[in-house]
Amino acid sequence: MNDNLTPKAIVAALDSHIIGQADAKRAVAVALRNRWRRQKLAPELRDEVTPKNILMIGPTGCGKTEISRRLAKLADAPFIKVEATKFTEVGYVGRDVEQIVRDLVEEAVRLERERRREAVRDAASEAAMGRLLDALTGKEASEATRLSFRQRIEGNQMNDVEVEVEVADSPSMPMEIPGMGGNVGMINLSDMMSKALGQQQRKRRKMRVADAWDKLVEEEQDKRLDQDDVARVAIASAEQNGIVFLDEIDKIAVSDVRGGSVSREGVQRDLLPLIEGTTVATKYGPLKTDHILFIASGAFHVAKPSDLLPELQGRLPIRVELKGLTEEDFIAILSDTKASLPEQYAALLATEGVTVDLAPDGIRAIARIAASVNEQVENIGARRLQTVMEKLFEDVSFEADSRAGESIRIDADYVERQLSGIAKDTDLSKYIL
Repeated sequence: MNDNLTPKAIVAALDSHIIGQADAKRAVAVALRNRWRRQKLAPELRDEVTPKNILMIGPTGCGKTEISRRLAKLADAPFIKVEATKFTEVGYVGRDVEQIVRDLVEEAVRLERERRREAVRDAASEAAMGRLLDALTGKEASEATRLSFRQRIEGNQMNDVEVEVEVADSPSMPMEIPGMGGNVGMINLSDMMSKALGQQQRKRRKMRVADAWDKLVEEEQDKRLDQDDVARVAIASAEQNGIVFLDEIDKIAVSDVRGGSVSREGVQRDLLPLIEGTTVATKYGPLKTDHILFIASGAFHVAKPSDLLPELQGRLPIRVELKGLTEEDFIAILSDTKASLPEQYAALLATEGVTVDLAPDGIRAIARIAASVNEQVENIGARRLQTVMEKLFEDVSFEADSRAGESIRIDADYVERQLSGIAKDTDLSKYIL
């Protein structure tokens, strides 16, 4: 983990994309920093320090999922986001919760592989260039010919030329072994055969030079990696630094005893050992979950946090409540965040030669309409802004190709003309906004 990723730096990075919710940002920032602090401890104490898992509670569209998305980009660690509703109790048809850990290991392996590929890129690129030149000029070509082709390849002058190269055969779909869960029970027959015969299956394929270059560089990088060591380091990284964001946990809370509650409670029971600490078998080897950080979130509109199993509540000791967004928050979201919605729409229309100028009073009008519809129809938080913006730009987006060179100013009057009729009609708003 980056030493410079202090709690203040994490909160500042989240502030540039998410408005408000200071308590939630502080909680995840401290939890992320504690991962780094724990690595600095003596080995005997390090094993005793367990992560303080977090439960984020707040209405839909207030930033819970966005915090997880941004955290994933900040954390230089294995990170996955999963929906609690995707899992079923062991014994029922569906995915069991241990798949969460297997997915985390896959992400850790991908990260470690990418890091090591970058380290051997120069050597791999040189070997790939040799193979590509062999395919284009033949192995007997003179140095002058090879140099000429090399310069043209490096100058991107041959990107669309077709070449036939010998590459590793794409693996076939893995076959599942009955009675074995998840990826552990998946075997790849072609992979087994190639290992038994001591050689990898290869085939000749025709492709563009640009595509062949990427494929050959990737192959040469993988040749230079010790895959067993990659798996070993990845499992250690997932064990010590892994973060799981468990979304929609309120949907598996049991608030009644009607149909489906048995299975939902079963998922909670299956999550208990995973969060408390257990060993899960993966195709790369066993993984202990004792030090994986779990961040759970839910709107809890119907169910309450107290509807979760008491044992599960105890395993999520830090509670953070996120507040619903107001009209002022909407104005800040449209004005102050990086890659805001107005910026995105302006950039999209600029590709057609249409210039969009969104005035401050236009932003206030959009925020006012979004907040009003949230109050009257259903409060879906900041997601309402996407619906309103899409409706606002609908005509311009449809006609953009025939309006190249035009400049469109979107002020309060323009917003009112486009949206006021729909916003004032509550029945219509339910279906359109």
